[in-house]
Amino acid sequence: MHLREGEQILKVFHHHPTPYVFNVVKIIIGIFPFFLLLYLFGPTMTDTAYMWGHVIIIGIFVLILKHYSLVYWLDRLIITNQRVIYVNWRYLTMRDEDETELNDIQDIHTKEKGLLAALWIFDYGVFKLQTASHITAITFDDAPDPEGIRHYIYHIKPN
Repeated sequence: MHLREGEQILKVFHHHPTPYVFNVVKIIIGIFPFFLLLYLFGPTMTDTAYMWGHVIIIGIFVLILKHYSLVYWLDRLIITNQRVIYVNWRYLTMRDEDETELNDIQDIHTKEKGLLAALWIFDYGVFKLQTASHITAITFDDAPDPEGIRHYIYHIKPN
């Protein structure tokens, strides 16, 4: 992402931490069957093989967790004085950049968790930005306070 001449970054939004914590818990729960299998086959293994089994499972778990964490936290929605840019990392080696001019924004849709959105821990949702072509230009999942982002953009958007 390169800024244009006279362009300034006004605000940067990252994903909300609550969905990240929920997904990390899912990953942790998903690793337990492997430890259970290792425990069940433990009596038939040597002590060294049993120890290496644990090391390999923990190593794979750490790699998966690091990859997921980096991809999740590298995603960001950047609002400048001229445009809105969404940087979406699909993998550590592949990212997408979507951008739209502030003047081209026609509609912004937000979706939150209902009454639970009044609590900060559940104040996240989907932020969708549409341009004049009625094609969704930017979709930012797990956005922190999507309604606040919408009001911020409408506040800085030139008429």
